[in-house]
Amino acid sequence: MTDAPAIDLDAIDRAILNALQDGFPITPQPFEDAGNALGIDAETLIVRLRRLHEDGTITRFGPFYDAAALGGAFCLCAMAVPAAEFDLVAAKVNAHPEVAHNYERTHHLNMWFVIATERPEQIAEVTDRIEAETGITVFAFPKLQEFFINFRVAV
Repeated sequence: MTDAPAIDLDAIDRAILNALQDGFPITPQPFEDAGNALGIDAETLIVRLRRLHEDGTITRFGPFYDAAALGGAFCLCAMAVPAAEFDLVAAKVNAHPEVAHNYERTHHLNMWFVIATERPEQIAEVTDRIEAETGITVFAFPKLQEFFINFRVAV
């Protein structure tokens, strides 16, 4: 695994990252309302979010649904992927719509990702498909307790 390049965030980027973790307006003009709260216009907010996504600062921008509260399930998973196959396996894993938060780690289990499904039994169905497609064992670590980290970027 290589270290990600340092990304320069200005005060507006940091404010965006911090503010939008607490929610996004459900209004007729959400980007305008979110931008106004940050002191910028909607277009500036959209351009900055797009750049933050493209440069890898954020991996996605969208709603977070609590699958468990809706009757579904979450599961943290890991795989031991040969370095030469990492990108190919990552593409196969990421092609599953149930997969999110896929990261490389410096460890024997070097690929970690989260699966979120509509029904708890679907976790095994997804891990079985990934194993069949990649030929690599998926280790599933079901959530036993939830922790809220409340990540913030220093301003």
